[in-house]
Amino acid sequence: MLQDLDAILLARIQFAFTVSFHFFFPAFSIGLASYLAVLEGLWLKTGEQRYHDLFKYWLKIFAVTFAMGVVSGIVLSYQFGTNWAVFSDRAGPVIGPLMAYEVLTAFFLEAGFLGVMLFGMEKVGRKLHFAATCMVALGTFVSAFWILSVNSWMQTPTGFVMGANGQFLPGESWWDIVFNPSFPYRLVHTVIAAYLTTAFVVGGVGAWHLLKDRTNPHARTMFSMAMWMAAIVAPVQILAGDLHGLNTLEHQPAKVMAMEGHFESHPDGAPLILFGIPDSEEETVHYAVEIPKASSLILKHDLNAPLAGLDTVPEEDRPPVGVVFWSFRVMVGIGLAMLGIGLWSLVARARRKLYDWRWLHRAALVMGPSGFAAVLAGWITTEVGRQPWTIYGLLRTADSASPLDAPAVATSLVAFIVVYFAVFGAGTWYILKLMSKSPKPGERGVKHDEPGPIRTSGITPGPTQNPGRPEHLPKGSDEA
Repeated sequence: MLQDLDAILLARIQFAFTVSFHFFFPAFSIGLASYLAVLEGLWLKTGEQRYHDLFKYWLKIFAVTFAMGVVSGIVLSYQFGTNWAVFSDRAGPVIGPLMAYEVLTAFFLEAGFLGVMLFGMEKVGRKLHFAATCMVALGTFVSAFWILSVNSWMQTPTGFVMGANGQFLPGESWWDIVFNPSFPYRLVHTVIAAYLTTAFVVGGVGAWHLLKDRTNPHARTMFSMAMWMAAIVAPVQILAGDLHGLNTLEHQPAKVMAMEGHFESHPDGAPLILFGIPDSEEETVHYAVEIPKASSLILKHDLNAPLAGLDTVPEEDRPPVGVVFWSFRVMVGIGLAMLGIGLWSLVARARRKLYDWRWLHRAALVMGPSGFAAVLAGWITTEVGRQPWTIYGLLRTADSASPLDAPAVATSLVAFIVVYFAVFGAGTWYILKLMSKSPKPGERGVKHDEPGPIRTSGITPGPTQNPGRPEHLPKGSDEA
């Protein structure tokens, strides 16, 4: 049976599966690292213990999330060589250095300061520890910068020249490659999405503990900070998404046609199709619920502006409409729900009922994982909407794959599914277990068993080399 499957389709499914798992963790850790920096900064400024407690509480969750993000990301690099060797050979001179910069800058920055952030608060002093936390937060952003630059170049390739052997080679300026036309919009949209994802996780956890005890000061602080983020940043994200959509219309019109469900051109204003069932064979949207000319108003800021449809695109160059159509609506729908929660919280705050409205807490709890669904839906819209190209308009997906047999790809896909659900399922369960416990005064940080430097030579250092645990900590304490 396996020999009857399409090897390219299986390779695409394998990469989609692994990148989807991976994307959950950076989407959380990017925002959580910045949240930790804010918490520690507030603690240093105000001296209030609750900020220190919340920092230690979320630090443990960040450590697990960061570790799973690193492990799941390594797998993706290997797939470039195993399943997509032709793509790697053709595009390697351009994307290889960019991914190397991500390792040399972001990963080393994160790894260099992560140990200080996790274990060094009692060893290096408060200000230096805060600097380490800020460097880790900066490292997560820099990592997103380089990875999104690579992905954006694949969406809107510029600044390259074609070699005689068919390779994409750097042109006169690397800046034209790094800051390609879609990169600024995708960077802003994705990073804000990561911050919103973290905000709603924090808000959901705060709501969970408020439902159990509305007087919990730590839960109140978490919930209040998260709702401020939702109320302020969700509208900004909607604006950023609109600008990103206009940029996509300019450079990838077929993707926008699929997102809008426009099989036909509309010379006198295109409708906004809210819901329906796209049918690529009949080239129509069944049971469409639409607003006349609203799509032209959104995309062209003119009710009567003409919009081209997929009937202007060769059939072999069209993306899968159904997937793109619905993933886009899931992303937009969740974004509007986030905006609604933010506005609801403003009303509750104005009436001094932020910690008393149980239905608001229940809604925030339900919306806790919504950010992950939104970023995944947005990623599907971006990547599936790029099909049938890996490098838009220049290199097709069918021409990018390694010459592998379907059984080999299918076997590795099954192995990935089993291992990923086992390993990352256990990690996710542990994170949820940590979240289920309420923060408490004197919250402990990341545990470790070794009070001094790790000794690999087997020689026990003298007292001056290993002063042991700080005197102010009780015997047997495992606080970082």
